[in-house]
Amino acid sequence: MTSYKIGFWMDPITHIKPYKDTSFALMLAAQSLGCQLFYLPKNGLSLIEGEPHGVMYPASVKDQADDFVVLGEPIKGPLDTLDILMIRVDPPFDGEYLYATQILERAQKQGVRVINDPRSVRDCNEKLFATEFAQWMPTTLVSSQHDDIKVFQKRQGDIILKPLDGMGGSGIFRITADGLNLGAVLETLSPDQSRLVMAQEYRPEISEGDRRVLVLHGKPIDHVLARIPSQGETRGNLAAGGRGVAMPISDAERAIAEAIGPELKARGLLFVGLDVIGGHLTEINVTSPTCVREIDAQTGSHIGHDFFTALFNQ
Repeated sequence: MTSYKIGFWMDPITHIKPYKDTSFALMLAAQSLGCQLFYLPKNGLSLIEGEPHGVMYPASVKDQADDFVVLGEPIKGPLDTLDILMIRVDPPFDGEYLYATQILERAQKQGVRVINDPRSVRDCNEKLFATEFAQWMPTTLVSSQHDDIKVFQKRQGDIILKPLDGMGGSGIFRITADGLNLGAVLETLSPDQSRLVMAQEYRPEISEGDRRVLVLHGKPIDHVLARIPSQGETRGNLAAGGRGVAMPISDAERAIAEAIGPELKARGLLFVGLDVIGGHLTEINVTSPTCVREIDAQTGSHIGHDFFTALFNQ
């Protein structure tokens, strides 16, 4: 097999938790397949005379809690010295993230395989993108207008409100049927009606888990991670204290993934995480989908290995 040079543009690698970090799982898998690894720090991209460059650290990784990565001396050079570049920086998708996708798109035009496709990462807000598949979603409203959201809440009763740029469960609020604290929450999420907010009907099946469905190369894998909220919580996100339990994919989840998968692949979104609650799609994660380590550990799967093997054979 060809020894590919694979870069991982990601948040500080020394700050990750190896036992749960999906970027690290992908690095381990690529290394096991004989690839050369390079770590690209988030702030290391640049344009020199219009050409995309980056700071690239040769890297080797070990599957252990401490001393899990060894970095070589940084190389400053053109990104087209890489064969593949994985986008793995976490949201929020701010101005700096947008500019980075524009630089990475230039590398893509030079022949680097950038995953996920930087234009699609830029275009597909992880919450708004899901509304292109509204038939699979809970009843949903996106608006900055407080009155619109108040009418939606009166009609739906129990709802969830969340910002469009959050991750890990940050900024998510549940408003029950009595509407208590709705005004205060709207002032927090959309002060002076200045920011778009997503409102969705509350799905009580969250008690059984916010289920992460990984879709690789347009096809779902056979297990999901049900992120079950801790007591007193409505958020299943692992970052919010949820407990991750791997389970076989349900028929409803497979149907959603298979319906959406071809469009994901067509847009160059090859490593994607769908969030599904009670058979309803809530988000489509395209920047840095997680849960690989947990699923692998509980099922014996090798998701990263399968992903790269399929990629190399395309």
